[in-house]
Amino acid sequence: MRDAAEASNAAVDAAPVKAAERAERRGHGFQRGLAPFAAPLGVGLVVAGVWEFAVGYWQVPEYLLPPPSAIVETMGAERATLASAWCVTFGAMAVALMAAVLFGVLLAAVFATSRIVELSLFPYAVVLQVTPLVAIAPLLMIWINTPWIVKLVCAWIVAFFPILSNTALGLRAADPGLSDLFRLYRASPWQRARLLLAPSALPYFLAGLRVAVNLALVGAVVAEFVTGAATDHPGLASLVFEGQYAMNVPLTFAALGLISGTGIAMYFATHLLSRWLLGGWHASSLEPDRP
Repeated sequence: MRDAAEASNAAVDAAPVKAAERAERRGHGFQRGLAPFAAPLGVGLVVAGVWEFAVGYWQVPEYLLPPPSAIVETMGAERATLASAWCVTFGAMAVALMAAVLFGVLLAAVFATSRIVELSLFPYAVVLQVTPLVAIAPLLMIWINTPWIVKLVCAWIVAFFPILSNTALGLRAADPGLSDLFRLYRASPWQRARLLLAPSALPYFLAGLRVAVNLALVGAVVAEFVTGAATDHPGLASLVFEGQYAMNVPLTFAALGLISGTGIAMYFATHLLSRWLLGGWHASSLEPDRP
């Protein structure tokens, strides 16, 4: 009887601890699930509310600063034009990003196998990164004279370097002890690449991808500022110009809002991709214990 009573008391004492653990798990689940999206959305709604109130209270003219309601109304009225322009800009960004991933990973693999090749070519990759796009785009327009290809090249130039540098760093970051173990057991090059180098480089590659995806969008938009008048299918940057020239400021803000929204959406998409690929095995995917 005494043993049963002690077990019952222990269960009663442990109940609050288990309840606290369940509450803590629910809190961590919210932080991992909804908080990364709900928190910035809440801030955005507050900013939009203050913006709407301030414009109405001080009666700011629409041609200087339109309220968010006018921008949303313009998005609805010009949805066909905005959707077509968004498809053009997003298509250029996506194709350039895929090309940057392909060539960046392949060249990083070459760098990892040959130090001479890396020392010979890496400075030229840096040159591509540091040269301003506003200086390159007009020259590319003269040389290529095809607006779509110019946009792809501009977006690829800025997206290529983060993929290359981060992936090359990740390939070199493989644990030396594991490398010795693979050599000891005479692992094939394919086994070494798949089981050692790829897991080592994956977190670095994903970090570079998170930077490159928005740089590709910036490159596509910058190129559109140069090629917009020469193309039959304008992108979002062309609508920014059109809104400025026609004093249709809500259209300008609508196009800018789509550009910003696309960048935010792509950032969160790469964040979710990182969480999915890294799972719980890499430290970068684990949530720190903080409020």
